[in-house]
Amino acid sequence: MNDRSAAGMYRVDVRPAVMFRGRYLSLTSYRRDGTPIVTPVWFADENGAILVQTDAASGKVKRIRRNPSVRIALCTARGRLLGPQVAGTAALLGESETPGVERLIAAKYRIEMPVVTALWAVKRFLHLGRPRTRQVVLSITVS
Repeated sequence: MNDRSAAGMYRVDVRPAVMFRGRYLSLTSYRRDGTPIVTPVWFADENGAILVQTDAASGKVKRIRRNPSVRIALCTARGRLLGPQVAGTAALLGESETPGVERLIAAKYRIEMPVVTALWAVKRFLHLGRPRTRQVVLSITVS
């Protein structure tokens, strides 16, 4: 939406997701005691919301169920911040949203996806870490 100011300049309202054009997003969620936990995640944006697909049993999902306040910023694959952190609110979306978000993530990360999927399969075969459960979608809106 463009508004013309008295000075004749245009003010452009930018969707929050436009700020997050990158490959990885640093997602900070909070433990019960307020300790921040930072996790780099893959993400997609649609209609002004930032969408993250993750395992339903992950720590970040448990923390967000307790406290939906998060901070996000662009980052590297290892989590080094590439920009300022911004406050946001996360919400779990319904299961009906998962297939659409899976397609968005697969399209954005089409090069990385086969490698990561293969690593998950090896990890599952070797019984390393906790078993993966169903996938859920987090929708993050910037405050």
